[in-house]
Amino acid sequence: MSKNVKRVARVLEEAGIGADIVEMPDSTRTAAEAAAAVGCTLDQIAKSIIFRAEAHGTAVLFITAGGNRVDAEKASALAGEPLGKADASLIRAQTGFVIGGVAPVGHLNPIRAWFDPRLLAFGTVWAAAGTPRHVFAIPPDALLRLSGAVEADFTAA
Repeated sequence: MSKNVKRVARVLEEAGIGADIVEMPDSTRTAAEAAAAVGCTLDQIAKSIIFRAEAHGTAVLFITAGGNRVDAEKASALAGEPLGKADASLIRAQTGFVIGGVAPVGHLNPIRAWFDPRLLAFGTVWAAAGTPRHVFAIPPDALLRLSGAVEADFTAA
């Protein structure tokens, strides 16, 4: 098990969440791949979308349902500054994860985060667990609490 997956597992365990991390035989890098791999609907995938906060140069996180897109204007308004594309080195430095495997929890450094209320419509959602092939299932309210995210409307209509 990779150090990233172990870090996510430790966060889940310390929070008392009995989530099993599953290694898939194929990629779960995209929401569609993850949904197909675990056999759930697209919106049951909790995507971790990272942007670069332009004024601060830090990463910010938007946890959204797999079928939703982040609206750049709404997201920037929530962040209180313009947002741009986060490159792989910023994502890796702040979260410790690679693109396609960014977990919503277990980051190396604190990160400001927002949570898509669409995810709360499900009993269980699936999220990346630190690599492009590892995922875990979790009740969405537990994910909201554990991620430290703020529930907000930031998706495109």
